Amino acid sequence: MSRRYDSCMTIFSPEGRLYQVEYAMEAIGNAGSALGVLAADGVVLGGKKKVTSKLLQTSRSAEKMYKIDSHLACAVAEIMSDANILLNTACLHAQRYALSYQEPIPIEQLVQSLRNTK
Repeated sequence: MSRRYDSCMTIFSPEGRLYQVEYAMEAIGNAGSALGVLAADGVVLGGKKKVTSKLLQTSRSAEKMYKIDSHLACAVAEIMSDANILLNTACLHAQRYALSYQEPIPIEQLVQSLRNTK
């Protein structure tokens, strides 16, 4: 019965449930974790892959660390579909800025441009 009510995030089931929101919360609960630590002479990024079931197919790439620019890196916490969009957008913004201004993009400006990504 839930099949009719899980195609859109704004349609409530007869029980008053939003299935898309429940699916999203379940996906977040099954995600791994990533951590960044700022030190006096650098930054350390680490990630842990959480295995929920041996029956679930894992992603082909187990990579969790990505280089956005020469001075920027990113750690991903397992939700790769969303992360790929944001990573590609971040790389494009960084490259466009470097091409236009001949200097690396400031981190604050990159974050502001990413928050507008839909």
